[in-house]
Amino acid sequence: MTKQWQQDQNFDQIADKFEKNIYGTSKGRLRHELLSHYLRHHLPERPLKCLDAGGGTGMMAKEMLDLGHSVLVNDISDQALELARAKLAGFADVAFHCGPLQSLAADCEFDLILCHAVLEWLHDPFDALKHLFSRLKPGGYISLSFFNRDAHRFSNLLYGNFDYIDKDFVVSNRVRLNPNNALPPSQVLDFVEKAGLDIRHQAGIRCFHDYMRDKTMQSSHYEQIKAKEIQYGTVHPYLWLGRYFHIIAVKQDARL
Repeated sequence: MTKQWQQDQNFDQIADKFEKNIYGTSKGRLRHELLSHYLRHHLPERPLKCLDAGGGTGMMAKEMLDLGHSVLVNDISDQALELARAKLAGFADVAFHCGPLQSLAADCEFDLILCHAVLEWLHDPFDALKHLFSRLKPGGYISLSFFNRDAHRFSNLLYGNFDYIDKDFVVSNRVRLNPNNALPPSQVLDFVEKAGLDIRHQAGIRCFHDYMRDKTMQSSHYEQIKAKEIQYGTVHPYLWLGRYFHIIAVKQDARL
């Protein structure tokens, strides 16, 4: 019998391409820098035991290690973790786990869990969230970012991709680097709140960048765009337009 996590997206064979396509563009750079900005402003200023779930090639893990936290980098792609090991070779307080996050030891608990751009690649993202919540210490923080289904629909309406929308974003020849399970922010927010977590922060990630009519401005005016993303990314109605949505929540209930 196939387990649900065995249907999750694995980036073996394309880990190098994945890193270049994501972090070699203004899209990936802006996403990373906005997440880093919000984390720096919302996390306590003390060393934290951190899990980077679906941490891939280790970009965000490096950010956390630079801040003095210890990090366990988890991913199902061994090739992605090879890149992470090379990138983080100079750090002592880092470990690696290759396998689904559901396979982490039951007694592993963390002060901080990062799950960035992971849920949209999973067969059952809410089962994954349950497992992550159970690994979080009372008072611990979880940072979630995920591909925004509402913004995905909005952008395709702007592009005139009406047939794609009518097919509920299902195509026969799906590109492997395109997320296959985008989530509505309202659904994730509701799930987090019903699990007993206290939502401390929510923001849209790339509320303007991806919609710019002149795409050359994404690079030529990068710092101005980033400043406006920070200014308006947590403000209604703009936060709902972010191509990714970001949540930071705190676990209050020790029974979770």
